[in-house]
Amino acid sequence: MYTIAALYHFTRFSDHAALRDPLLDLCRAQSVKGTLLLAAEGINGTIAGPRSGIDAVLAHIKALPGCADLEWKEATSDHPPFGKMKVRLKKEIVTMGQPDVDPRARVGNYVEPEDWNDLIRSDDVVVIDTRNDYEVAIGTFEGAVDPETASFREFPVWWEENKDRFHNKRVAMFCTGGIRCEKSTNYLLGQGVEDVYHLKGGILRYLEEMPAEDSSWQGECFVFDNRVSVGHGLVEGPHNLCHGCRRPILPEDMKRPEYEHGVSCHRCINETSDADKMRFRERQKQILLSRQRGQEHLGIE
Repeated sequence: MYTIAALYHFTRFSDHAALRDPLLDLCRAQSVKGTLLLAAEGINGTIAGPRSGIDAVLAHIKALPGCADLEWKEATSDHPPFGKMKVRLKKEIVTMGQPDVDPRARVGNYVEPEDWNDLIRSDDVVVIDTRNDYEVAIGTFEGAVDPETASFREFPVWWEENKDRFHNKRVAMFCTGGIRCEKSTNYLLGQGVEDVYHLKGGILRYLEEMPAEDSSWQGECFVFDNRVSVGHGLVEGPHNLCHGCRRPILPEDMKRPEYEHGVSCHRCINETSDADKMRFRERQKQILLSRQRGQEHLGIE
């Protein structure tokens, strides 16, 4: 059984690059895999491994400057969610491209999962999904606005173009685990929006704590590991991943003529060139050869 820990924490690292190698070495020594992002503004990522290994890595992160009150969300999986361990250095732990946004200064009002339904069903509240379009496509909250953004960096432009639609409304926002809402609520406050709220712990905490019969959630929640999607109780969903475009697809989508394992699906078949597809086929060939030798391949996520 593998323990999965999803975490983020905003703090100020004076030299985040110096934190990378000790963290990576510990993860490898503890058989922990996944991805962690380090930036001057903090740490973000999802890791998986044995219980003892996850505990060791979390203890290490909590000992980093300003991380003593680190919070994380856990789940389990019968199969390894990741194939390798990466610790990457970034300018931002979630990219918004707004240098004045600082969640450590202030964020919107946190709303507990048990209070979320009442809030979003209020007539004077607009609910905005801050996630990417491919995430929204497989599940979202009842009545939520989909900005149809391909990346979080597009959110400020979308807001500027659409803000008049939400005049005199309270704004409630949500995302997978909460990190994007930390930035988006700070951004809206900076734009003069007074009543801003966001779901504490994100969709994952809501699905973990809210009984399905009382839920306002519709569909599945995309997750950034090999589970691909989860539902209520964080039970693994039906989706697979197209390794050509990294979008979630259903088993029936894999029967469509556009689908080629590791290369394309019906969503991306016309988005990549013939040269791209040849490269993807070669990558898939090398992955299969590595598996036959009992080795891991760098292309395995």
